[in-house]
Amino acid sequence: MGTEIDETRFDRDDFLRFSQRLRDETRLYKDWLSEGRFVDGPRRMGLELEAWLVDEAGRPAPCNAQVLESLHDPLLSPELAQYNLELNTHPLALRDTALSDTQRQLEALWARVAAAAAPLGVRPGMIGILPSVTEDDLCLARMSKLRRYQALNEQVLLLRNREPLSVDIRGEERVQTRHADLMLESAATSLQLHLQVGPAEAPAFYNAAAALSAATVALAANAPFLFGRSLWEETRIPLFEQAVAVGPLHGGHAGPLSRVGFGSGYARDGLYSFFVENRQHYPVLLPVPLGEPAERLPHLRLHNGTIWRWNRPLVGFEEDGRPHLRIEHRVMSAGPSFIDTLANAAFFYGAVHALAAGDRKLPYPVLEANFYAAARHGLRATIHWGGGEISVQRLILTQLLPAAAQQLQALGLAQTDIDRYLGVIEARVSAERTGAAWQRQWVGRHGRDFAGLTRAYLKQQAGGEPVHAWPI
Repeated sequence: MGTEIDETRFDRDDFLRFSQRLRDETRLYKDWLSEGRFVDGPRRMGLELEAWLVDEAGRPAPCNAQVLESLHDPLLSPELAQYNLELNTHPLALRDTALSDTQRQLEALWARVAAAAAPLGVRPGMIGILPSVTEDDLCLARMSKLRRYQALNEQVLLLRNREPLSVDIRGEERVQTRHADLMLESAATSLQLHLQVGPAEAPAFYNAAAALSAATVALAANAPFLFGRSLWEETRIPLFEQAVAVGPLHGGHAGPLSRVGFGSGYARDGLYSFFVENRQHYPVLLPVPLGEPAERLPHLRLHNGTIWRWNRPLVGFEEDGRPHLRIEHRVMSAGPSFIDTLANAAFFYGAVHALAAGDRKLPYPVLEANFYAAARHGLRATIHWGGGEISVQRLILTQLLPAAAQQLQALGLAQTDIDRYLGVIEARVSAERTGAAWQRQWVGRHGRDFAGLTRAYLKQQAGGEPVHAWPI
């Protein structure tokens, strides 16, 4: 979805041509698997961090174009709304000081964004849902001025027969609203972790990432409020799913699979089945004729970019043109701090290696139920695991955290990084002090001043300490 397009309106022939190219490129993907064309190592890590721009009053600031124009950095890109942007890091082999090196990359890029935003009276912030955002902020006038977002909005509404999008989220309280465009999606910002793997091992790692999602969404929960209401520990999950929901197709036939969701089942055969599923079950949203050769899989990649599985398969290319596979783990909130962010990454990369090495699999619907229970209740959720029930907090502390440490050591990560980052996870989980918990405790003490909460949160974030050490 990072590809800009030339058109925003399409006709039947556009869809037919795109569908043919998508079919050809999906077949090419299969051929590459059988021919051994995909890169088989080393395993690499990388991340994307979605951020907010916030003014001095603690409100969303719609000025990403000015910030990005002043920087001209390919590692920065606009998001759907003018008050959001995305920061990317260079991929690194998963060894030595890759974790702390990534933190330094991210901090340096963040400092550049902060310096560019400061003259506008604005600062960047990383959080799952900005507490001060209102429905009035989520309007088309605040959409980033890119044609791909205009086209995406138009096509989703066409699939819904122009019915407004409905959101109904029930937690401690309830938010129920209808919205005439996609802008509700922009209220949800995340940390997206990438793991590059070989084709033979890709299904095991994808399935491990799915199994791990309950633990990672709980320990990274940082979105308890929306429009002044107390909802899920990670309200970003139901918000994003409902904000891009398509309805029944014309004629009353059953609708397609959810464009945002946990997925339909386990991975197999070099992740090929997901791209077949993409072609067969997800209507094309952006039927743009792309000038790149078929060997770059441009239509397959663009279509895949309009399907937001919480664990998403990705195809990329090396500098020499060889294709590679990545798994994108999308379940974690942005923030609260840089050390928290890399601690989340360390836990994921270690634990996903541990689970990928195992051979026991729960039924996929059980993993899905685990994920939503953890998104709703956080570390206190009880999930199914290993033939019984266990709290997510206990699972992390007694099983996943020790296994993650062992795997990071086996990968050759620096012991100082392992101790530092996994120590943050242990302290956060033991204290039950996630970003969501800190926000709830702040409101419990200071009241429902959500602009005040935003300012207090950003002040603590700027201090650089992990969230479990933040004062209330």
